[in-house]
Amino acid sequence: MTVVKNSRIPKFCVAVLATLCVILFICCQNSNTDNQKQVFRYNEVDAITSLDPAYTRNLSNINGCHQLFNGLVQLDNKINVIPCIAKRWEISEDGKTYTFYLRDDVFFHKHELFGENKTRNVVAEDFVYSLNRIVDVKWASPGAWIFANVNRTESGSLDISAKNDTTLIITLKHAFSPFLGILAMKYCSVVPKEVVEYYGKDFRKNPIGTGPFVFKYWKDDEKMIFVKNDNYFEKDGDDRLPYLDAVAISFIKDKQTVFLEFIKNNFDYMSGIDPAFMREFITVDGDINPEYADRFSLISEPYLNTEYIGFNIADTTSPLSDIYVRQAINYAIDKDKMIKHLRANIGEAGFHGFVPPSLSGSYDKPIYEYNPEKSKELLKQSRFYKDGEIPEIKIATTIEYSDYVNYIQNRLTYIGIPTKIDIYPPAVIKEMRSTGKLQCFRGSWVADYPDAENYLSVFYSKNFCPSGPNYTFYSNSEFDSLYEAALLETDIDKRNAMYSTMDSLIMSNPPVLVLFYDKVLRFINNDVQCLGSNPINLLELKRVKISKNI
Repeated sequence: MTVVKNSRIPKFCVAVLATLCVILFICCQNSNTDNQKQVFRYNEVDAITSLDPAYTRNLSNINGCHQLFNGLVQLDNKINVIPCIAKRWEISEDGKTYTFYLRDDVFFHKHELFGENKTRNVVAEDFVYSLNRIVDVKWASPGAWIFANVNRTESGSLDISAKNDTTLIITLKHAFSPFLGILAMKYCSVVPKEVVEYYGKDFRKNPIGTGPFVFKYWKDDEKMIFVKNDNYFEKDGDDRLPYLDAVAISFIKDKQTVFLEFIKNNFDYMSGIDPAFMREFITVDGDINPEYADRFSLISEPYLNTEYIGFNIADTTSPLSDIYVRQAINYAIDKDKMIKHLRANIGEAGFHGFVPPSLSGSYDKPIYEYNPEKSKELLKQSRFYKDGEIPEIKIATTIEYSDYVNYIQNRLTYIGIPTKIDIYPPAVIKEMRSTGKLQCFRGSWVADYPDAENYLSVFYSKNFCPSGPNYTFYSNSEFDSLYEAALLETDIDKRNAMYSTMDSLIMSNPPVLVLFYDKVLRFINNDVQCLGSNPINLLELKRVKISKNI
């Protein structure tokens, strides 16, 4: 007889058991045994830390909360703002007053605190509470910044009022055209005051929303389960959404393990891919390997994420303070080659501005195409140039992006810029960057909301770090004037023209090296239908169907 000591059930086995438990729960809820159940399974490498929309700072929390909560408006797959709980809205001529007319058939998920019926419908006062909660210091939400342009009352609360149960009025300090897009963020979800105040900070693990799914189970770092909301208000034609019976989320941190479990059909969906498996699963043309095409599909589209190298241009003792050095760096990198060999042609080479070319208001003319000889000539004009090169620069990055930075180091050394790479943990990079302690750093900017202003704010001089995201200390009075004017411009075409001019101004005196514009990569089991994709990589599950039987 063999004795096994200290045996433990592997985490993935726990995850499978949890999935089976929820399937049994669903079956017990429905006496019709002929009704086949649909459970969508996926993994979040970055664990969900909160199911409270007030703390949806990262994509994993956003995707989790998106299944449970709704706001006034939402985005479609083309990132257009469309109705949600607000069935329509009006904007005053001066662009300052927004009036929302709410549906009267939206109900919160069931909870004992709602009394005998265990639910109640959403009214405008719920939004007054929910949105003010985001700026309430008691809750310390990282989303407080999104309401910087909303007017304040004498008491200090947001200028938001309920005219009646179905009419909500929001007043801004001044016109701010991206505001509707901001309201589509998960921070702006409606929550029930009585439940939130009852649980306090523990609302993060006891979420009650209005979304297509209802929270059921959570074991930290292992499994999370949502089940179908049978009382959800949105429909697909005559069919009430959602189609899925449950969503099962795992939290495996190792990307290679995630890939192997996906290949074994233990997940229905995988976002992105570990570089170690890229060549096996994706062809050099960026398509799925024919060996897997009968089982899996790949959806790819532009992602609102700009990958870049940022320069601290405020330190006059650094060669990066010199425009000729920064322009030389921009010409020195063969971005097409980098994309081909390091990313299997996934993404678009960064030959435009900082705003992704897929977003309205970007600068759409190619600039800084690969030209190493021009780089060398520009360096000769620099005040730092001596004996064929300039002083060494240091690029800070994480181990995850070291391949890209190694390639950049090679190309810069070739043109006469000695380069040192400093590898730091992500948290250290974030802290040093936000306090201006890095000479040069690898960064990425993912849109918080679908408007070019979100990218351009990175270079507004009043946003110098640590109080804002201007980590390069870029300052240009013409840029600042255009930025402030664009915030007040209600004509979308005029505003986009201003955005494009600002993007070109940035790149003419570049505080960054744009590497590439990312792509959303979604690998999907062929049994999954209607998942789709979008440029912000938001996981939309309410219309998903699974053809296989569970």
